Amino acid sequence: MEEAAEWYAHLISGEEHEDDKARWEAWLATSPDHRQAWRYVEAVSQRVLAPLRDTADPRLTANNLHAANVRTSRRRRTLTNLALLAGSGLLGWAVWRHTPLDGFVVALAADHRTDTGEIREIALPDGSGVWLDTAGAFNEDYRPGLRRLRLVKGEILITTAPDAIRPFVVDTGQGRLRALGTRFTVRQEEGRSLLAVFHGAVEIRTGRSGKTGVVAAGRQACFTAEDIQPPVPADPAREAWSRGKLIALDLPLKDVIAELRRYTRRHIDVAPDVAERRVFGAFPLRDIDAALDLLAHAANLRVRRPLPWWATFEAAPNPDD
Repeated sequence: MEEAAEWYAHLISGEEHEDDKARWEAWLATSPDHRQAWRYVEAVSQRVLAPLRDTADPRLTANNLHAANVRTSRRRRTLTNLALLAGSGLLGWAVWRHTPLDGFVVALAADHRTDTGEIREIALPDGSGVWLDTAGAFNEDYRPGLRRLRLVKGEILITTAPDAIRPFVVDTGQGRLRALGTRFTVRQEEGRSLLAVFHGAVEIRTGRSGKTGVVAAGRQACFTAEDIQPPVPADPAREAWSRGKLIALDLPLKDVIAELRRYTRRHIDVAPDVAERRVFGAFPLRDIDAALDLLAHAANLRVRRPLPWWATFEAAPNPDD
């Protein structure tokens, strides 16, 4: 993939020689791995453009960028209109239940949502506060007898306001959480939810089996629609993101990078020989470049950036070599 990224950067730079396209095509033909890497680089860099290898002149890619952006804007408007329709009635139910794009469409139509890299604080009508993490979305449903949030995507940190009449609940794809005077985070993941409690307590009720359990302050637990895992000590990172920090306490480098990827559209890679290296530190989520440099320093690595949107962590060269 490093070679593919370097080829891509060269071919759209306008500085290629006459025989470079032939050399690039020969490189593509050498191995299926090369073709797969090229498709990945191409998809990450310019998802809306026609494949570069089918273009007579690779420089046309750069020339067509403006037109592609116009098409993308129109496509986003169409998706937004579809999301508004999907937010109500039978179409909304059908989209939520049956379509592969359900989460994406419903997130577009959600009451509150954030873009990639954005962390936002939201005040609710009852005085409760919600912090919505990167690329997240939730719906708000306040009624005379109930305060309800529906977490569609991502992670939220909630500080609930007291209300003697209306309970405060959060619904995820796996069940319902009932706050018992509290501050807690909820993260929606593929097939499971993660709850971390920092003040008070939260009751979990699974959506399919109806199992219940209470998680106390300082504990966290994962649950599915069928079961609740035993609580374990709460990870400080589950709250730190609301302050724009990623906390790593003896985590593998690959896990730290996986978390950083959630806050950027860039490609961040790690060499296999250093992926398990342990990391300690606090890294800024609102400045990914600074986070990458700090992470490289903390793990004694170097970061290669063959393209502005591509970074790879690899072992630092030995000064004696």
